[in-house]
Amino acid sequence: MHPKISIIIPCLNEEEAIGPCLEEISGAINKHNLDAEVIVVDNNSSDKTTEIAESKKCLLAQLLIVKEVQEGYGLAYLQGFRQAKGEYIFMADADSSYDFYEINKFLDKLEGGDDLVIGNRFSGSMKKGAMTWLHRYIGNPILSRLVKLLFNIKINDIHCGARAFRTDILNKVNFKTGGMEFASEMIIKAKKADLKISEVPIAYRPRLGKSKLNSLTDGWRHLRFILLYSPLLLFLVPGLSLISIGFGAMIFFYFKNPEIFGIKLYVHPLFLFSLMIILGYQLIIFSAFSKIYAINHLGDKDKLIESWFKKITIEKAGSLAIVMILIGVLIYLIIFANWINSGFSSLNAIKSSIVALTLIVLGVQTFFSAFMLSILGIKEK
Repeated sequence: MHPKISIIIPCLNEEEAIGPCLEEISGAINKHNLDAEVIVVDNNSSDKTTEIAESKKCLLAQLLIVKEVQEGYGLAYLQGFRQAKGEYIFMADADSSYDFYEINKFLDKLEGGDDLVIGNRFSGSMKKGAMTWLHRYIGNPILSRLVKLLFNIKINDIHCGARAFRTDILNKVNFKTGGMEFASEMIIKAKKADLKISEVPIAYRPRLGKSKLNSLTDGWRHLRFILLYSPLLLFLVPGLSLISIGFGAMIFFYFKNPEIFGIKLYVHPLFLFSLMIILGYQLIIFSAFSKIYAINHLGDKDKLIESWFKKITIEKAGSLAIVMILIGVLIYLIIFANWINSGFSSLNAIKSSIVALTLIVLGVQTFFSAFMLSILGIKEK
């Protein structure tokens, strides 16, 4: 018979904390009369973590210790998920920073119909020294607000390690990341799968033992994942802004020579507008790259993009690219013919040359980007 809840704790060299954590879990199970199994995922520890965990089997009848040799926060949890047999899964770090007596708070939410419950350390009781100033006032709040803004998720502590969910959501959401960004992936993908997400205030204590967290690299991994799943903010909005301003200004300056502060503007601004068009177009292409990659390799879903991808084939994009290149080349040929007819005299054709150059560059970008999109569009088996 399967247990009601699987408690999963990943650990990497946590010999100071693993014993107190398992003792506290045993106390919580007895206090709340939980039907629970405990899964310790040893993430290739080189200290006495495993031996200490083994010694606690006398306290926990259903204690399973498994090993994940490839190091990574997400990889350890994915291994634990594969072993879990409970209806619910509760997960927390093995550093004694979370109070396992609060498991019932998460269970109450799940039994009330929620799919995923996240702890909120900021609305609970945070002990002095539990979180560094950088993480408490800069890193975590900024990334949490970014996720709330981009994905409309009403969670205020997206990096809280204490969380619980219904085991059956693993059939709906395909978690893949192996590092610390796994915490962000879980919430973002749950939201995209229209799961019911909530949070509960919890206590947070100073950890036992040395922290494995690297503020810069782990923070960047979270930010990178967030932006990858939201190319609209990173690429598409700036790209559309640049290309719109660039095109509008180029058309205006091509036919006019406006005067600003008594200075007559001729061809030189067109170089800037050409650059804006090219950069804007490239950013739009980057947004397509990241979105297609997220759909085909990270399990993201977007029916609109998928339908566009089916309609805009490599042949159509390639044909458009060739037309753009040919128009640019044709403009250059006309300029060259006029130069010959004028007896190789000086021509005032810089504006047309800039337009031709811009079209050719856009055509080349389109042609090769179409092949890259096709490569990214190959789905994993």
